[in-house]
Amino acid sequence: GPTADKTRFPNLEELKMEHKIRHHSSVVTTKGFAQYELIAAAAIEDTIAESGSSIYVDITWNGVEKILETPPLISAATLNIALESGDPRSPVFQLYRELQFLLVLAEGLKTGVTEWPEPSESESALKLVQEFLTDLKKKLDGDYIFENKNETEKIKCDTAAVDSCIKSIFGERGDLDFTEQLWCKMKIVSSYQELIDCFTLVIKSLERGEIQPWIHQGSSSSLSQLIQQSYHGKMEDVSLRDIAPIQMLLEVGLEKMKKDYVSFFIGQELATVTYLDYFISTSVDVQEQVHRVQKLHHMLEIMVSCTGLLQFRHENLFPLTQICMKYYKENPLNEKHVFQLPIRPALVKKFYQNDNPEVWKVEISSGHGQKEVKTTWQVSTNAPVEHRTSHNSGFLSDSTVNGSSEERLYFITMTQCSQVQFT
Repeated sequence: GPTADKTRFPNLEELKMEHKIRHHSSVVTTKGFAQYELIAAAAIEDTIAESGSSIYVDITWNGVEKILETPPLISAATLNIALESGDPRSPVFQLYRELQFLLVLAEGLKTGVTEWPEPSESESALKLVQEFLTDLKKKLDGDYIFENKNETEKIKCDTAAVDSCIKSIFGERGDLDFTEQLWCKMKIVSSYQELIDCFTLVIKSLERGEIQPWIHQGSSSSLSQLIQQSYHGKMEDVSLRDIAPIQMLLEVGLEKMKKDYVSFFIGQELATVTYLDYFISTSVDVQEQVHRVQKLHHMLEIMVSCTGLLQFRHENLFPLTQICMKYYKENPLNEKHVFQLPIRPALVKKFYQNDNPEVWKVEISSGHGQKEVKTTWQVSTNAPVEHRTSHNSGFLSDSTVNGSSEERLYFITMTQCSQVQFT
């Protein structure tokens, strides 16, 4: 079984001598490997909930001097990141909830069954839309009294709900147009009827000329087209039957959320508009557009975690963004995927220098080419794969380190590889 008793660990010189005797070699080289879990070390108190997320670093180096030594800074290191979206403690959790509502609408469009969110006790979408339209009408009539509240504060869009450490990099966009502000009100719609009632109010206000809302240039949703028609006093008849209102709201939400993600990646100089084209393309069907927005959100969560937990700067976030985007241009959404970024150990050393590794391994080798032979000694917090049925596996598994950094239990594995001639 596992042990925390380090007196059971061999001396490196003993291992080297054993290898020399076994393989009749005079010169041996050593190579080290260590793996450290970073997400637990970097998380401050309860910032990361229990989830399938993991951030760990693999480090390799030559010239091992002692068993369980901390890797030298000249080592080669790879950061491994697997992150599940939707941690309630994430600074972008409110945006994740917006995305979930977008997925509800997309599913409703596809299956004809919409799982509406539970009604909020404190506010209703219909009431928020009524107040919003009344404010716009007052502005147009010229009798709007400006309060001491910042207008973007009144919008109260959830992307503003960010942690202080992330606020500087992911704040609320200040350029939300009418349809985007409407989405911020309507994302708490709790029934099909309420959805119709909200859009009925908006369309009547447009038909009567009570509001003349501003929309982004290039906005192509059906609601934006209606608004453009209203500028000229000629609006087409709008059907609010069947899936039409769901489609209308989904289009608005898609446009708004795409702009949120683009604003982040371009604002942080992590990608160009051209590079983001694939993720925001309107030339694919709506379901695929939603799928690509999910990919954008997953990449955002990764960047936010690396910024908040590991204090990554632009020079580290930029190559990581390129790796994520390249993967997602070629593969479907996969939150189990491990993204790998080559880094310098110094970048994350403070998170592991006082911690015990999850895995630590030394490889002793001699000979060259086909005559090369190796002895590997490893400790791991996870039990080695069972090889008991195999008689020629070469594993001498005298299990022997899991738990707190003070007293970690390790499983010991030793492998010896000899050359076998096949005739």
